[in-house]
Amino acid sequence: MTATSATPFIHTHALCESAHVGAGSRIWAFAHVLPHARIGTDCNICDHVFIENDVVIGDRVTVKCGVQLWDGIRIEDDVFIGPNATFSNDIFPRSKRYPQTFAVTTVQRGASIGANATLLPGVTVGARAMVGAGAVVTRSVPPNAVVVGNPARIVGYADARHGQIPAATAASASAGAVHTTAVTGVTLHELREVLDMRGNLSVGEFGKQIPFQVSRYFLVYDVPSREIRGEHAHRQCAQFLIAAKGSVHVVADDGRCRQEFVLDKPSFGLLLPPMTWGIQYRYSPDAVLLVFASECYEPSDYIRDYDEFLNLVKDATAIE
Repeated sequence: MTATSATPFIHTHALCESAHVGAGSRIWAFAHVLPHARIGTDCNICDHVFIENDVVIGDRVTVKCGVQLWDGIRIEDDVFIGPNATFSNDIFPRSKRYPQTFAVTTVQRGASIGANATLLPGVTVGARAMVGAGAVVTRSVPPNAVVVGNPARIVGYADARHGQIPAATAASASAGAVHTTAVTGVTLHELREVLDMRGNLSVGEFGKQIPFQVSRYFLVYDVPSREIRGEHAHRQCAQFLIAAKGSVHVVADDGRCRQEFVLDKPSFGLLLPPMTWGIQYRYSPDAVLLVFASECYEPSDYIRDYDEFLNLVKDATAIE
């Protein structure tokens, strides 16, 4: 049988017991789909795939050969799962002993799982994230993150441009040069630097080089290199980031463009205006990140869900 706009294609050597397979989907030879599994439209289920009952697969999903999807697996739209990727649903398995409920593992829309990757029970792989081949995912992966290794660690962010810190000159620093970036409202600021054999000094004035009146500051330090900070936006608060010591990678995202910067000089600051999604990761062991904030701490000012942030950006753009 060939697929049409109304019917799925089931290979003659596949065993598909489910009636819930969407239009245009293809299930190839030696795949086995149990009766209560749900598969969306225009999916590609390749040879030797096993799909258990309590599995939900969205639209336009590709599942390559040798993958088993167990009870509790949720695959959203436009996900790619590479050959022999391994999912699990029981954190402490014993033969013939079954938990009352299985852990739910979710791969959110647009994410990709590389060949031979392993996902532990109960993790979430965020939207558009990329899990590298052979990675062992022991905890949830943020949206857009690229993870590799065992255990998986973040090594970058998908579609992030790399912003180059400009070469500082005496003239540009003394003038407080400001450099635009690809992300709306995000700017790099050169701070005055005084080099002296007795020790160097970097200085900026509030309302001038630091372009707002500061209501609070905080320092981030002793961060293990595999950890990330940030992963949120602010509705009203602006922030100014300086690597007082060591280095840290900063990702800035306005909902349309994403750019990554390496702050490794105390004479440069990065301005993150309100409604900018900010991430800090890959701290050097000696890193000390100094952050000036325009507002006092207010929990309601934080946007911690990336999809909510994107929707707010979209709404604001529509109003404009």
